[in-house]
Amino acid sequence: MATPTRQTPARPARAKQKRGEGQWALGYREPLNPNERSKKDDHPLNVRARIENIYAHRGFDAIDPGDLRGRFRWFGLYTQRKPGIDGGRTATLEPEELDDRYFMLRVRLDGGALTTAQLTVLGEISQQYARDTADITDRQNIQYHWIRIEDVPTIWAKLENAGMTTMEACGDSPRVILGSPVAGIAAAEVLDGTPAIEEIKRRYIGKPEFANLPRKFKTAISGQPDVAHEIHDVAFVGVDHPEHGPGFDVWVGGGLSTNPMLGQRLGAWVPLAEVPDVWEGVISIFRDYGYRRLRSRARIKFLVKDWGAEKFRQVLQDEYLKRELLDGPPPIDPAVPIDHVGVHPQVDGNFYVGAAPVAGRSSGGTLVAVAKAAERAGSTRVRLTPQQKIVVLDVPQAQVATLEAELAELGLETKPSPWRRGVMACTGLEFCKLAIVETKARAQQLVADLEKSLADIQGDLDTPVTVHLNGCPNSCARIQTADIGLKGQIVTDADGNQVEGFQVHLGGGLGLDAGFGRKLRGHKVTSGELTGYVERVVRNYVAGREPGERFPQWAARAEESALQ
Repeated sequence: MATPTRQTPARPARAKQKRGEGQWALGYREPLNPNERSKKDDHPLNVRARIENIYAHRGFDAIDPGDLRGRFRWFGLYTQRKPGIDGGRTATLEPEELDDRYFMLRVRLDGGALTTAQLTVLGEISQQYARDTADITDRQNIQYHWIRIEDVPTIWAKLENAGMTTMEACGDSPRVILGSPVAGIAAAEVLDGTPAIEEIKRRYIGKPEFANLPRKFKTAISGQPDVAHEIHDVAFVGVDHPEHGPGFDVWVGGGLSTNPMLGQRLGAWVPLAEVPDVWEGVISIFRDYGYRRLRSRARIKFLVKDWGAEKFRQVLQDEYLKRELLDGPPPIDPAVPIDHVGVHPQVDGNFYVGAAPVAGRSSGGTLVAVAKAAERAGSTRVRLTPQQKIVVLDVPQAQVATLEAELAELGLETKPSPWRRGVMACTGLEFCKLAIVETKARAQQLVADLEKSLADIQGDLDTPVTVHLNGCPNSCARIQTADIGLKGQIVTDADGNQVEGFQVHLGGGLGLDAGFGRKLRGHKVTSGELTGYVERVVRNYVAGREPGERFPQWAARAEESALQ
């Protein structure tokens, strides 16, 4: 009889230790990637002194690489793409091979708010130092190109003398705050969020304790839903509380890029005076609990996804505000998206006049001319919009028609075609080192083509069909929230050649249609086929929609053959 073998007790499985995410609040203070090391080695806000005292005198070759590709961003500076490098080489070249000796410079314009005197200064800087470039971004900024490091201190002096800045226009910092272009004058707004924007700027922008975040931090504050609040790190949207009156609903954790997420409501109502305190609490949570190990997971949206809105609100209340927030109602979605184009009455009897450049492409000469036209019409206030548009405020009724005509002569239409009105584009291959395809010129050609080829159905569109072109996957032009979103990439054409093209997203939107739409599996369009493709899809929409059906609703149910 065999002797029974002795069974060794099985060892309990060792629990897999979760890897740290570099959260400061949990004790991870040592940098876990080169970006964090760079910020610890020298606070990015210190770079200004080196620009003014060293680099502007010694020139481009004197710039330390850690400043050039890192800390410069805290003052709105990026090297632009060296001319002649095609998009297929974007991911294969080293940063120094892509760098030109010129810079993109982004001017921080919170709420897109400008006086005509400031707009004139912006235009003159463009003409003198930026080869007449001055693009309007969907962050309500002005973006220059061809800037020399030798000229940066002089540009800063001119901007700051006029009450403007480039500080924290980029970098791991609280970037420009989006605000309603028609704050304080729109009949539809619940309340004017401008005082909160100004107080946040006064208290926190440029303060070192809020200028070393895990990554960028985007804010929107508006008395009505006209600032894409669903895709911001934090947003405050005007609502009427049934007991406490006008205030703001708080959203956190929105963002696009390669991992798009819609923001989540905290369910909290905040009065105007308390918005800066709540903003400080939210950004402090991001600073302290945000993930700093991997740059790809360093946005607040990943923390909110992991925690959920309920825990986020509890931490905000318990650890930062030290008090409970009041519950409140959600904002009311507008029946149609608000883009501020056209002539609209203000609450004071004057009018605001919104005009559309193509995909935000403008120039210094245009900005100066707009300022002069506005002043001739009796206005001293201009706004840039989150849709790459420009708005003149406070226009007396008797001056509206004259102003419209002068803007039209500058290529700024107040009654634009649906395509001019609905097309947005990022910087693209012309200047951006991340881009794979051209966008601005492509958008301009697309608008011109569609105005001709779809003229017969233009009157059948209740609202513009939005078309957003992005040069890479990062979604600076919000491709996932467009009716037709186009993500630039290298594709294979019918002859087997590698050419510029786009992956297609259909039916995204915000407001009533908040969501990221439908990505057609494997469907790509070459740049040369783009006009024909958009025309075909729009005609299919007009022919196949139900009465009152919006493009996102139709795209969600349409047969795939109608979308190709």
